[in-house]
Amino acid sequence: MGYTYAESFLKSHILTKDDFFILEKHSSTRDKLIKNGFKNVFGEPDAFLAKGDIVIIAVKPQDWKSLALEIKPFIEQDQLFVSIMAGVELATIQQTLGVRKVIRAMPNLPAQIGVGMTTYTSADEVTRGELMFAQNMLGSTGQAMYIKEERMIDASTAISGSGPAYVFYFMKSMIDGALSLGFSQSEAEQLVKQTFRGSVQLQSRSDQSMEDWIAKVASKGGTTEAALNSFGASVETDIKKGLKAAFDRAVELSSQ
Repeated sequence: MGYTYAESFLKSHILTKDDFFILEKHSSTRDKLIKNGFKNVFGEPDAFLAKGDIVIIAVKPQDWKSLALEIKPFIEQDQLFVSIMAGVELATIQQTLGVRKVIRAMPNLPAQIGVGMTTYTSADEVTRGELMFAQNMLGSTGQAMYIKEERMIDASTAISGSGPAYVFYFMKSMIDGALSLGFSQSEAEQLVKQTFRGSVQLQSRSDQSMEDWIAKVASKGGTTEAALNSFGASVETDIKKGLKAAFDRAVELSSQ
């Protein structure tokens, strides 16, 4: 995800490759970055960390504590820190690094192709100007939404953060169903992919409710109504239960 942001900043002309100072532990990834024209790529933390106005923390949550210990001697208190780690709270980052200005963001996988959904929140010490810059920066991968209450970041993790997997799960179920009806793999995938693509684009071009769109497809006594009736209330209930389970896990991770 860190590389995704780097590419988005370049495409949006927010930064040039010379503006980046990148700490990357894995030698193969360092080689890739250097090959792609990034000049300031380092394998170990050093004084270069203090040169950045913004420090983006893009590691897995389980790597956070060891990273914090390594970079703390080289950072400055007035730098702005942007974390895209799931489950690591603002206060934890502030206290561990001894800094004040922290933004916590939750992007999702479609950010890789510029149609992501990112939610973010900030510590009180982050200025309005810094928030505006963060909005432009995070929005370069799609859309960015500021959330005032940090607890809602965990809620957005359950919706937009994990959401692509739910979509893929439903698509896979439809593809499997198409196969059982006699379609080939390629035919089933084409039918399902284009159905999802077209439905999302159609809905996004109108302010009609989801109920209205369902009614447009589900005519009385027709095939769609038969499918919806077979789903019953159980599918909707299971989806809501799944979202709650994801939210509870996000809260659990935040408290660890």
